[in-house]
Amino acid sequence: MRPPATPVAMIEEAAATIRTRLGRRAPSVAIVLGSGLGQFAERLESAVRVPYTDIPHFPAPTVIGHSGELVAGRLAGRDVLVQSGRFHMYEGHPAALCALPVRVFAKLGVGTLALTNAAGGIRRSFSSGTVMLIADHINLTFRNGLLGAALPGESRFPDMSDPYDASLRALAREVARRRRIPLAEGVYAGLLGPSYETPAEIRMLERLGADAVGMSTVLEVITARAAGLRCLGFSAITNPAAGVTPHKLHHLEVMEVAYRIAGELAALIEGVVAEL
Repeated sequence: MRPPATPVAMIEEAAATIRTRLGRRAPSVAIVLGSGLGQFAERLESAVRVPYTDIPHFPAPTVIGHSGELVAGRLAGRDVLVQSGRFHMYEGHPAALCALPVRVFAKLGVGTLALTNAAGGIRRSFSSGTVMLIADHINLTFRNGLLGAALPGESRFPDMSDPYDASLRALAREVARRRRIPLAEGVYAGLLGPSYETPAEIRMLERLGADAVGMSTVLEVITARAAGLRCLGFSAITNPAAGVTPHKLHHLEVMEVAYRIAGELAALIEGVVAEL
């Protein structure tokens, strides 16, 4: 029986396959799409699509709203790589596998990572359809993709005092102002899932300082910072969190709202990429 691949081998094998498919493209920006936000990939010019089934060690997503492909192309005159479909720990994947795409991006020479997610709104002023710029996060998954031996090129103890790049956030606010896109800003709490939170848990998160809650992003940002990537994050607030209203939560409704506000979020990201 063949022994399991080492983390370094997994990164190199996946990156080699992607690099072959990209040809001369050399993306400097990678964009991770959350639930219901996959239509963003349609904005890319001269797109090349690489299904996860063609990439070593990339599992197929099992969640509705995550298509399972990398899309390379031109956006605002720049080569970008879009990850359409995440791996989540609640699907049974270890934290290190959820962090694998970010490590592959770093291996491919990406220097800036933009992440999006669908999230529940904890802040009482957030309505469905709000776009929140992530200023900071709280990792309540109690997992970390950096566990184990430090990999070449990664910091053993990455500084997380400024996980979401201050200059990128300032640029996002300026793009939103010029394009007249309403943009909130707040703290994102990442939980393991897959169940939605209870009203008591939401009250706890509110007291901890969280403005939105979801089931992704935090592991990717930790790994990206260890690899030296600059990060920018956005949450599409698709629903009030449990207990904020008496309304029951349903994933299909989450995707419907995410799809409705995807245009504003895409315009924001495109505007930022254009000025990097």
